[in-house]
Amino acid sequence: MTQAAAREWHALATDDVLDALDSDTDGLAAGTVETRRAEHGDNALPHAGPPGLARLAARQFADPLIAVLLVAGIAALAAGSLSNAAFIFAVLLINAGIGLVQEWRAEQRAEALHAVLGIRARVRRDGREQDIDAVELVPGDVVLLASGDAVPADLRLLEARELEVDESLLTGESLAVTKDAAAEVAADAALGDRDTMAHAGSNVVGGRAIGVVCATGTRTALGDIAAALGEPAQAPPLVVRMRRLTRLIALGVLATCAVLMGAQALAGTPLATVLTLGVALAVSAIPAGLPIAVTVAMSIAASRMAARQVIVRRLPAVEGLGACTLIATDKTGTLTENVLAVAMLCSADGARAEVGGEALTTRGALTPVDAAGDDDGDGDGDGDGDGDGEDDGASRSADAMSAQWQRLAETGVFVNEAELEIEDEQVIGSSGDAVDVAFLVLAEKLGIDRAALADAHPESAARPFASAARYAASVRRGEDGETVHVKGAAEVVVGCCDDVDADDVSAQERALAAEGYRVLALAAGPVGDWDAEREEPPRGLAFRGLVGLIDPVRERVPEAVRQCREAGIRVCMVTGDHPETALAIARDIGFAERDDTAVTGKEIGDGDADDGRARERIAAAPVFARVEPTQKVAIVDALREAGHFVAVTGDGVNDAPALRRAHVGVAMGRAGTDVAREAADLILTDDNFASIVAGVEQGRIAYGNVRKVVWLLLATGVAEVLLLFLALASGLPLPLTAVQLLWLNLVTNGLQDVALAFERGARDVLEVPPRPPDQPIVDRTLGERVLVSGVYFGALAFAVYWYLVEIAGFAIADARNHVLLLMVLFENVHALSCRSETRSAFSVPLADNPLIAAGILGALGVHVVALYLPGLSAVLEVSPLPWTSWLALVPVAASLLAVDETAKALRRRRAR
Repeated sequence: MTQAAAREWHALATDDVLDALDSDTDGLAAGTVETRRAEHGDNALPHAGPPGLARLAARQFADPLIAVLLVAGIAALAAGSLSNAAFIFAVLLINAGIGLVQEWRAEQRAEALHAVLGIRARVRRDGREQDIDAVELVPGDVVLLASGDAVPADLRLLEARELEVDESLLTGESLAVTKDAAAEVAADAALGDRDTMAHAGSNVVGGRAIGVVCATGTRTALGDIAAALGEPAQAPPLVVRMRRLTRLIALGVLATCAVLMGAQALAGTPLATVLTLGVALAVSAIPAGLPIAVTVAMSIAASRMAARQVIVRRLPAVEGLGACTLIATDKTGTLTENVLAVAMLCSADGARAEVGGEALTTRGALTPVDAAGDDDGDGDGDGDGDGDGEDDGASRSADAMSAQWQRLAETGVFVNEAELEIEDEQVIGSSGDAVDVAFLVLAEKLGIDRAALADAHPESAARPFASAARYAASVRRGEDGETVHVKGAAEVVVGCCDDVDADDVSAQERALAAEGYRVLALAAGPVGDWDAEREEPPRGLAFRGLVGLIDPVRERVPEAVRQCREAGIRVCMVTGDHPETALAIARDIGFAERDDTAVTGKEIGDGDADDGRARERIAAAPVFARVEPTQKVAIVDALREAGHFVAVTGDGVNDAPALRRAHVGVAMGRAGTDVAREAADLILTDDNFASIVAGVEQGRIAYGNVRKVVWLLLATGVAEVLLLFLALASGLPLPLTAVQLLWLNLVTNGLQDVALAFERGARDVLEVPPRPPDQPIVDRTLGERVLVSGVYFGALAFAVYWYLVEIAGFAIADARNHVLLLMVLFENVHALSCRSETRSAFSVPLADNPLIAAGILGALGVHVVALYLPGLSAVLEVSPLPWTSWLALVPVAASLLAVDETAKALRRRRAR
């Protein structure tokens, strides 16, 4: 016997399945189990634990900028400049240390969410029932399922009695699915339509069943999804942009060094001097502090996001949400609460009452809902509900309607097998069918005492819900004899009643269904000659009304979606639910219009077709319904090809491949599966879509801070390279040594660029559209800013150097001492300008980021200490300067602020 994972077990008859698996209803023999265990291995999916410290440390050196710094360090060693090399390698170690600590903490937080739950399975072997660890299951094992069990493997059902299974983690379908072992299922049926199967990863919520294991471990439908995670994840946007920037820097550095070193070599300059020049140029051109500053910016954003319920597993993904132009979100558990609640009550003639309060709280009240602008909901405007134009008073009085809703809720309590655990008006635990739980919560909201009601009306007979009969019933004794209460499908319950028009009820049912409700009907009346053992329902009952159940939208989600739209981010839903249900929720939340339609999984197909129109429709659709895991990946691919940076949210195993395929994957921390969390870049600890908005905000702020750091460092690099070029062109010695350049880049700049990483960002960061997906970090706008600042203070620094050497007659070492101080002062001033790319430095309060003032003073203070500190001053070849030099150099440096402010003002005017 071989295990064929791709075999269409759901379409085979039970006898054919048993024959193919060489099994029977008495189960496998012990010897057969051992043989098959050796052949197929454990019934388990591999769990990759958190990466070790060594792996995390190696990951820190995979950054493209790190490679450039390594080259510079090696060049310094080749030139014999040990101090230069030591500075560079110190930068690498500091950067790696910061990144290692942050990612280790994030991985530990994510791992803490991973709970290893030992699943047990009740099997029949050698004709006897046994309780075993689910990992021991093999194909051909006969498994017994009961309410509350986790399905331990893929089972072809042999028998099923009222079996209902929650498959939401596999299909996204929020409602339990009724299974039927004898159903006829097409070979190409979607995963959610395979009524003869119970799949690993699902849970039994009602009924009993016997099934035979047809696939275990990685060969299950769950395993197929996990296998899709082997595909490489998409690089986060920041990594993509950093790679582009690094390539430009590397090419520029190589070209500059090659030209100048070649010219020096041809002029007969000694090799050691040529290498020294090359190292100095490389050090000046490479923004050595950028990796540290970027890592710090990401770490700060990660900490801020953690405080707002978002755990960052990989640092570059911090900025990813801010870069996204589209969020494709799961519905169940993300947009909605993943619980059922009675949200609407409806009478046969159209009177409605909305049920207030959250799904799992006992606080709430009924609010009448008008059907056509009148106060009774009948659409006639007369206020009495009968349409005759006269006020009948008691016929539709508030007291009468309240009594009607009370009777309806009592029937929901009578026909009920669930249990609630309540503490401080909050449901903290429940058991039983989700629909029954919802009716008990409704009763609590209406003040119905279930225990007192049961004592006054004890149950004498009951008929559990049956999928074939589509109703449940309970017979209760009272002062007036026995009464049967019925709950079930509207068409079945209406057939039990004599006092209602079936067409009217059908119209109300369709209206509720179109609004996204799952509709049930309730009725009650004399038992008569009806027997609970009969298949057919009782007759002659009084109709008590319809109820609309829904998986409620999370409280903050509509506002979060509105904020996303204001931020220029599209939101679409990808779910396994029915199209109408999904559309109704999308309209209620606010990202689908009345005339929008859903794209279904069947329309998407396998995602291989190159149908341009189909891809266009996918790119524009607000809702994708009845979607399978592989189709979610096709959706993500189509959206990426349409030019979007895509974030995908989800909690189920079915979401994991799409989480991995997206630019940024966002998993749920509480309700999410381990597979989904391991595939994701970010984890929402509160499982709330609204927390994504906080992530978007912090991602945009982090990216803005990276640009500020890049502006500061690249402008300094441009100034230093220009300073060297002009000195060489004029025949003067190098104005700064390699060690002085490193000091300038790593120590003085290093304090200020890290301080810029703490900027709070503009308050309107969510009110602007996302940047274009293909926009580089250094775009035309930032490039202009870099050139204006860098060229200005580079040229001015050379002018000062030329004056000191050629006019004032300073010694080269003394002139370098002055130029180094001037460059430090220039960077101090420039750091203030870099706090905002558009706003004046005078309009950005220092109180928003006190660290910037500390960074500027610290950078200047460190340099002053170096001037006086023996040993360090010798390495840097610096010495204390007279106060007259300070008085001359400070105004020169301050002029940069005027240049930056003028450039900002001109850009603002041009933008207007």
